[in-house]
Amino acid sequence: MLTFEHEKALRDDGYIAVCGVDEAGRGPLAGPVVAAACILPIDCNIEGLNDSKKLSEKKREALFEEIKEKAIAYSIASASNKEIDEFNILNATMLAMARAIEGLPKAADFALVDGNCIRNFPIPAAALVKGDAKCPSIAAASILAKVTRDRICMDMDKEYPEYNFKKHKGYPTKEHRDLVIKHGPCPLHRRTFLKFMDKESV
Repeated sequence: MLTFEHEKALRDDGYIAVCGVDEAGRGPLAGPVVAAACILPIDCNIEGLNDSKKLSEKKREALFEEIKEKAIAYSIASASNKEIDEFNILNATMLAMARAIEGLPKAADFALVDGNCIRNFPIPAAALVKGDAKCPSIAAASILAKVTRDRICMDMDKEYPEYNFKKHKGYPTKEHRDLVIKHGPCPLHRRTFLKFMDKESV
């Protein structure tokens, strides 16, 4: 259940601007990992707010606009497929999250982060496992990240239609793996993720 208990507890500890942070796109074979940071007003009411994975695409799109309207501040950032290959997906995810926090137009002084890892963040932070299903600020960030990455995948599809990115959003479906084997990787693919291919072909 989503409540503001975590944000309120941090307020009681003296923090003024608590942001939720989440990412989208750790698992795909192609494209960036996208992260978002979001500061919501305490007890802000956004009906239907939830973990982005539990929502339909239509609902996410509607909430995306409402979150942007009601948030005190939000920021969306990414780490490219090349950075993922260079730093590994965990470090690239942390990099994207740090960029999102740093990009907030109103600075946050504490970050609540979905998951179990925090590393090299510019402000104090705490990890919250399944935070996108517990904390409104994190849930809002998850929707901002997911919708943004899905839109990036639609642009990827226009650039490289032979991979059908608009359908699988870069995730390792059988169709996507077969298309990579057929056409070879494009410049947007994460080379370190293509373990199913002959190394010489990558």
